[in-house]
Amino acid sequence: MRYLGVSLLLLTGCASAHGPWVELGGERYSVEIADDDAERGRGLMFRDSLPPRQGMLFVFPSEAPRAFWMKNTRIPLDILYFDATRKLVSQQRDVPPCALGDRCPPYPSDAPARYVLELNAGEAARLQLQRGAVLRVSPDLDATR
Repeated sequence: MRYLGVSLLLLTGCASAHGPWVELGGERYSVEIADDDAERGRGLMFRDSLPPRQGMLFVFPSEAPRAFWMKNTRIPLDILYFDATRKLVSQQRDVPPCALGDRCPPYPSDAPARYVLELNAGEAARLQLQRGAVLRVSPDLDATR
C-alpha cells in the first residue's frame, strides 16, 4: 500500500505478540507502526497475507488529506482514515490488489487524516464501522503520539 501526497510514499513497521495494539469497534488488533518515510514507503507491499487480528497503523506528523494506492500490495485491504483525535473520518473498503504498477488508482480520504489503519478487507464491514468511530491505542502508542 502506498501513500500518495505531494510525493509518493509507503509505510511499514513491526510488532511483536506483546507489541502495540489498537481497538476499534470493540475489537483489538496487533499493529505494526509506520511512522517515518521509510516505513510508510514500504507499507504492506509484497506480502502474501496479513494474519487475522493484525494491521498496520500509519502515523503522520500532522492532519492532511491522504491517499493510498495498492501498488505492489498483494492482499485486499480496508483503509481507514482517522483525524488527529482518532475519529474515523473516511474509509475505503475492500480495496483490491493492483498489478498495474504506477497506473494503480489512488484511494483518497474524504477529510484530512493523521492516522491510517490498514486491516484485512472485510473487517470494516464486519465491525459495521461508521464515521466518528473512535480508534483507541495501546498506552505505549498514546504516550508518544
